[in-house]
Amino acid sequence: MKAYQVIESGEPLQLNEFETPEPKGTEVLMKTIACGVCHSDVHIHEGAFDLGGGNKLPLPLDKPYTLGHEIFGEVIKLGPDASDIKIGDKRVIYPWIGCGKCDVCKVGDEHLCAAGPVLGVQKGGGFGDHVLVPHSRYLMDAGDTPAHLAGSYACSGLTAYTALKKSGVKDKENALIIVGAGGLGMMGIQIAKAAFNTKPIVVDVDDEKLKLALQNGASHVINSKHEDAAQQIQMITGGAEAVIDFVGSELSTEFATGLLRKGGKYVLVGLYGGELKQPLPLVVLLERNIQGSYVGSLANMKELMALVRDGKIDPIPVEKRKASEASQTLQDLKDGKIMGRAALMHD
Repeated sequence: MKAYQVIESGEPLQLNEFETPEPKGTEVLMKTIACGVCHSDVHIHEGAFDLGGGNKLPLPLDKPYTLGHEIFGEVIKLGPDASDIKIGDKRVIYPWIGCGKCDVCKVGDEHLCAAGPVLGVQKGGGFGDHVLVPHSRYLMDAGDTPAHLAGSYACSGLTAYTALKKSGVKDKENALIIVGAGGLGMMGIQIAKAAFNTKPIVVDVDDEKLKLALQNGASHVINSKHEDAAQQIQMITGGAEAVIDFVGSELSTEFATGLLRKGGKYVLVGLYGGELKQPLPLVVLLERNIQGSYVGSLANMKELMALVRDGKIDPIPVEKRKASEASQTLQDLKDGKIMGRAALMHD
């Protein structure tokens, strides 16, 4: 098999070739068809997350490693104990796999397990042309979803769906604000409409992305660089019931929390980096709810994929690129040059 791998943090990926793994026990071997490229891939490629104040959270990953957690592939070989799947099935892979033994995993929150092995992080992901999946329960039917879009539901779709559930906003107009009109924000717009019957207000600093957000179902779009941006939102909402921040920078956090009404909820999703700075008396006096949201559980993934199969979620823009363009795609995503999402297509 072949894989575009991280050899040194932040450096161009290297194409390596090695023996294709043989599935054992309940394992399923998938041939990668497409793999979405995510901002998390950018951070993992850089080898650390920005904690603010000059501090970094390093990622102790053994090199070389293969990125890619938004994987869509075809079943080509089964372990002797694999079931509920057959050769030739095409599936989205749920990559947020835990150890299966700890208390977190036992209550269904494998994505919060500290031990992994997450595909595309601790274990080889979709920047390789084959992926070994430990059990068929992690394989999701995407129905008629195009290959280049399907894998996005394993991360951006799941992340948006879970954050929207945590926001508590449903069946309301102009109660929800989405910060960030990139691929994750675009997915959030579609899922908000389909699953939560709400058209969000979308905030970004890029007018072209805001234009695309409006075309894809945002109720209003606001450029946060404008001096009166907060006042515009206040006039529309009277104070937001919930804000989902898909950027996660110090600037986005400061702006977003200031949009909440009393008792409002701020859901932090993005990993751009920095520190969360809040006047503590205001957190109490305004009863602000501040919550982090990290991808989502296997149960949430199943709920989301049911909506996808039923055709209830409108597609988002996804740019198709050759797998050989993996390094350039990471750089373009980092530089903000990709509208919507990008997917690497394997031969």
